[in-house]
Amino acid sequence: MSGAWSRDWPAPAKLNLFLHITGRRADGYHELQSLFQFLDHGDGLDFRPTDDGLITLLDPIPGVPPEQDLIVRAARLLQAQGGMPHGVEIRLQKRLPMGGGLGGGSSDAATTLVALDRLWGLGLGVDRLAGLGLTLGADVPVFVRGFAAWAEGVGERLVPVSPPEPWYLVLVPNTHVDTGAVFRHPALTRNCPPITIADFLAGQGGNVCEPVVRQLHPPVEAALDWLSARAEARMTGTGACVFAPFSTREAAGEVFEQRPPGWAGFIAQGCNRSPLMQRLAVESS
Repeated sequence: MSGAWSRDWPAPAKLNLFLHITGRRADGYHELQSLFQFLDHGDGLDFRPTDDGLITLLDPIPGVPPEQDLIVRAARLLQAQGGMPHGVEIRLQKRLPMGGGLGGGSSDAATTLVALDRLWGLGLGVDRLAGLGLTLGADVPVFVRGFAAWAEGVGERLVPVSPPEPWYLVLVPNTHVDTGAVFRHPALTRNCPPITIADFLAGQGGNVCEPVVRQLHPPVEAALDWLSARAEARMTGTGACVFAPFSTREAAGEVFEQRPPGWAGFIAQGCNRSPLMQRLAVESS
């Protein structure tokens, strides 16, 4: 099983084009409505299967113990579920900010599941992999399935959709948002009336987390205010990243070049089919 490195498996970013909370379950989890779309920008992962049975993440993220790292947890979970005696060395190229609402950790976990299912020859299939992913985090299944999706429940009920694929300007405020703190905040709206896909396409929908994050994180408020003066800006997930759509890369670039000194960000195109699925198709051909 030991072999060469299989490189550059994409772990794309996602945007929540809107995010509503429609209720709260008895177990404390929130009932959500959202629309996920991928970006052609994200982390990258390299894998080298080994014979020693060890899961080794080379150059781990500082401050994140291996037992808490979603990449390691995903690999160990798949190894156990697949009865796999072999191991793997993994190298991460981290490009997405932590605590940014772009799904970086969930995307890394999903790419690990999908890539190792292929490289270890397990063939568990997308439904089983998505089920395993849900035990790691509510956002992992959408990355495993790899299509833009209307999401409900805790994010696990997914319906494929095909929204427009504009260019996005994404700003990365210099702050880390604690998702748990946002969902626990007493000011969070938890009773949005459900909307339909047609409602969203007609212009309904927002992000109910924005008012809370504005209050807790002034850099996010500043980014939202600045970008809203120039385009239709919104926060993704529980933040901190803020985005706006543009019809062309050039139009997004013109606004991006006007950002205040020191502000981080990037430009990427929306993708209704995940770059991970495109890579898997190449591997399978």
